Amino acid sequence: MNTPKTTRDFSQLVTSIQQIHTELSTQVSKAINVSLTLRNWLIGMYIHEYELNGCDRATYGEKLLETLAKNLKGLSNCNKRQLYRYHQFYKLYPQIAGAVSAQFKNLLPTNVISQKVGTASPQLSQTTEPLVLALSYSHFELLINIDDETKRSFYEIECRQGNWSVRELKRQINSLYYERSGLSLDKEKLAILANQFAEPAVPQLAIRDPYVFEFLGLKAKEVMNESHLENELLNNIEDFLLELGHGFCFEAKQKRIVIGEQHYFVDLVFLSQNLEMSCSRRIKTGRV
Repeated sequence: MNTPKTTRDFSQLVTSIQQIHTELSTQVSKAINVSLTLRNWLIGMYIHEYELNGCDRATYGEKLLETLAKNLKGLSNCNKRQLYRYHQFYKLYPQIAGAVSAQFKNLLPTNVISQKVGTASPQLSQTTEPLVLALSYSHFELLINIDDETKRSFYEIECRQGNWSVRELKRQINSLYYERSGLSLDKEKLAILANQFAEPAVPQLAIRDPYVFEFLGLKAKEVMNESHLENELLNNIEDFLLELGHGFCFEAKQKRIVIGEQHYFVDLVFLSQNLEMSCSRRIKTGRV
């Protein structure tokens, strides 16, 4: 007997394709971010083990990271500052050893493999792997700036439960969410308010992570189209104007201009007070 074919209407076809795209995009995003996180953690682990057991470690002393960065010049994000961060990352999250897949276990020293796999707090004691899957390396970059272990664990939990983007985690840290939670009598209500308009982590944003750019050897323009960049600048217009310097103002978006008989659109138009003053002086002296 032939199995009857599944019949779908057009709306079901659209939904199925959207679901496939979302699911596979999420898997790709997680795979890339997990690989990047493990790569940086392993670099930190190697540095730590060398500092403890390297047979010629005394030769480099305090200049170890500086010398190492020079010899790793061709590798992405391996400057002195980042190497220090990877080392710090490893020391704060030694339990990530448990998330290293079997095919990479041979890269770990015996003493690292034998470490007890745990988490930073009892609340995170389920498994290590969900932490690595839930947070990108850019999340960890923000978390390792937090010296207080309890505070860091708090943001780990909230970030995972709220599925926060990197930008959202940074915003919550800057808003002193941890400190406000400690002073709040109704912590559940505060948590609801904090997550009400929180920006979620989505695969598209995760792949545009600058660390992912470097890791994959991509340039930002290869994965970020102009309209996205334009929107990002508009969303952060105040910071962007401050970067331009004093005397600038934002005039228009997609401003139409006519040159000859052709119509063109300027993505973003900014006016400079200094430029206007200069043009005014030239007009008065007849040089324009």
